[in-house]
Amino acid sequence: MTRQLLVTSALPYANGAIHLGHLVEYIQTDMWVRFQNLIGNNATYVCADDTHGTPIMLRAEKEGITPEALIARVHQEHLRDFTGFNIAFDLYHSTHSDENRECAETIYLALRDAGLIEVREIEQYYDEEKGMFLPDRFIKGTCPKCGAEDQYGDNCEVCGAAYTPSELKNPRSAVSGSVPVLKPSQHYFFKLSDPRCQQFLRDFTRSAPDGIPVLQHEAANKMQEWLGEPGENKLSDWDISRDAPYFGFAIPDAPGKYFYVWLDAPIGYMGAFKALAKKEGRDFDAVWKAGSKTELVHFIGKDILYFHALFWPAMLHQAGFRVPTRICAHGFLTVDGAKMSKSRGTFITAESYLQRKLNPEWLRYYFASKLNGTMEDIDLNLDDFIAKVNSDLVGKYVNIASRCAGFIKKQFEGVLGQTDRAVFDRIITDEALTEITAAMEARDSARAMRQIMHLADEANLYVNDRQPWLLAKDPEQRAQLHIVASTALNLFRSLSVLLKPVLPALVTQVEGFFNAAPLNWADARHPLPAGHGINDYAHLMNRIERPMVDALIAANAESLQATEVPKAEKANDKKSEKKAANVEAAKDQTNDHISINDFTKVDLRIAKIVNAEHVEGADKLIRLQLDIGETENDQPTYRQVFAGIKSAYDPAQLVGRLTVMVANLAPRKMKFGLSEGMVLAASDADGATPGLYILSPDSGAQPGMRVK
Repeated sequence: MTRQLLVTSALPYANGAIHLGHLVEYIQTDMWVRFQNLIGNNATYVCADDTHGTPIMLRAEKEGITPEALIARVHQEHLRDFTGFNIAFDLYHSTHSDENRECAETIYLALRDAGLIEVREIEQYYDEEKGMFLPDRFIKGTCPKCGAEDQYGDNCEVCGAAYTPSELKNPRSAVSGSVPVLKPSQHYFFKLSDPRCQQFLRDFTRSAPDGIPVLQHEAANKMQEWLGEPGENKLSDWDISRDAPYFGFAIPDAPGKYFYVWLDAPIGYMGAFKALAKKEGRDFDAVWKAGSKTELVHFIGKDILYFHALFWPAMLHQAGFRVPTRICAHGFLTVDGAKMSKSRGTFITAESYLQRKLNPEWLRYYFASKLNGTMEDIDLNLDDFIAKVNSDLVGKYVNIASRCAGFIKKQFEGVLGQTDRAVFDRIITDEALTEITAAMEARDSARAMRQIMHLADEANLYVNDRQPWLLAKDPEQRAQLHIVASTALNLFRSLSVLLKPVLPALVTQVEGFFNAAPLNWADARHPLPAGHGINDYAHLMNRIERPMVDALIAANAESLQATEVPKAEKANDKKSEKKAANVEAAKDQTNDHISINDFTKVDLRIAKIVNAEHVEGADKLIRLQLDIGETENDQPTYRQVFAGIKSAYDPAQLVGRLTVMVANLAPRKMKFGLSEGMVLAASDADGATPGLYILSPDSGAQPGMRVK
C-alpha cells in the first residue's frame, strides 16, 4: 500500500544566512523524502522562512527598509542556498503569508473557544524612548554578580551568572540606549497546564502509530521528565502574545497584541501546505484535520524539541487538527571536534561553500555517512571529510565505472553484453537491499552508507579479479571482456540506485550515461539487458584537495573580518577597551587574597545531576536538579539550580554526572523559578565557549561530600 507522507524541516529564521549546521537537517530530510519516493511512496516536502519577531523588525529598521523587503530578500538567499545543495522542496514558503495568518487565527480562535486562552497582567521592561516592551536579550546593564558592564538581561558573558532583567544593575535598552522602566501589560497565555493538555501530552509522547514511536527513545524520556509523573503538573502556561510594535500577525479582537513568533512558526507547516494545496488542487483538510491518514513527519534539531513535542501537538489536538506521526530530532554539528567558530573560519555558510565551487554532494554524502537517526551530535572532521569522500565516492563507487566504461564504448560500440547473474546476485543480494532499505527508513543513513560501500568493495574486487585491462589485450577473451565490463557497469548502476537519495545530481548524470529511464529503488535488483546501448562516459566526480578546504576556511574567516571593517574604528576601540576592562575587573575580584576563614564560609558540595533540561525563553540557561545528599522523611530531596551553560552542554549529556556546587548560596528568585545554589565551571578569560567546563570530582566521590 502506498504511504502518503507530508514531511517538513524546521523553518530557518529570516535573520541570517544558511550555514553548514543548518544543512545537516535539510540534507537529512531531503534524503529521506527522496528515498520514500524512490520506493514508491508519495512524500511531499514543504518548508518556509520563519519571518516574524522583534529581531526582524529591528534589523529592517537598521537597514532602512521594511520588514517585508528584508524577508523577501532573505527568502531568495535561503532558497538559492538550499537549491545549491539539491534540497528539493515541493514548496518553500514564508510564515508571513495569507495562508499562515488564516491557519494561526483558526487555531487561536478554536483554543479560545475551548477555554484554553487566558489573559493575565505581567510586568516587563519598557523602552519609553522607543515605545516598546523589551525582550530580555534587548536589555543591557551591569552584571549583579561580578560587576561586568554591557551584559544581557538574562546572563553575564563574563562570569556566566544567570539572573532576571530586574536584577541587572543600571539597565538600559539595547535598542535606544535609554533607561527602561517596568510597566504592566496584558498578555495572552495558552493554558498548557490544563488537565486536558496534560493528559493528551502524556499519551501522545508515549504513542507509537503503526508500531513506530512518535518520538525517539531519548526524546520520549526527556518529555516524561518535563511532564513529570501522573498527578504532577510541571508544565507552565505559555505566553503567546507580544505587544506592539511587533512584526507579526495581530491577535483577533486584541488591539495592539500580536502572536508570539513561536506560535505561528510551526503553524507555518500548515500554511506552506495550504499554499501548495491551492496551487495543485489538493485537499488541505484531508491532510490536516483530525483522523487524517497522511503521515506527518517533522525533522527538527534537538534544541527545539520542547516546542514541537509539547506546545505544537497540544495546540493542534485541542484545536481539532491532526498531530504529528513522527518527530525526528537530530543533534548539532561541530567542526573538527569544536563548536563552529567565526574566528577559526569554521562557521561556514552555504553560500561560501558554493562560491568556492566545492561539490555540494561531497557534503551530502559525508553527512549521510554520519547521521544515524539519533539525537547525537555529529562532527565535520575536515581531514576525515576529505579522506572519506575521496576513498568512498571516488576511489570505490565512481572507480567502477571509470575502469570499465571505456571497454564497452571502444570494444563493443557502446552496447552492453550479458551480465554474469551469479556474480551480480552474489553481490547485490536481497538481504543487503533489505538492510539498506530498513536503515534508510530508520534515518540511519550511516549504516546504509557502510553497507553500500561494502557492496562497492565487492564490485571492485570482482573487477580486480577479472582484470578487464588484460582481457582486452587477448582477442580470444573478447566475449569474456564483454561480460566482465557489462557486469561491473550493472553493479555500478545498482549502487547508483542506492545512492540516489544522497547524490541526486550525480545519479542524474549516471542515468544519462546509461541511456535509460530514471532509476527507481526496484531497479537495484535488475541489470540492464544485453544489447542495451549506453552513452559516452563523462568524468563524474573529482577528488577533494586539502587546499580547497583551507581556502573555504580562510574565506569564512575573511568574511568575518569584512563585517567588522565598516564599523567606526573609535567605537570599536572603545568597545574593546570596555570589554577588556570588564574582564580585568572580574579577574581582579577573583584574584584578591582571602583568608582561610573566608574560604570556609563557602559550602562546596559534591552534587549529582539527576535531571537537566532547557529553560523556555532563556538563551543560555539549563535547569538542573541536583542531589547533594539531602533527605526529607527518609526520601531524597533535590536542589534546583539554573546554570548558564546551555551553549556548551546538551542537557541529555549531563544527567548522571557529578559536579561541584555552592550549597550555601542564598536562593535567588528568577522568572523561571527559584535557583538554590550555583554549579562551578571553568572558562577562559572572557567566558567564551567552547572554553566552558563544569567541574567534575574524581571517581569515588559521593553526592553531599564536602569540598574542603
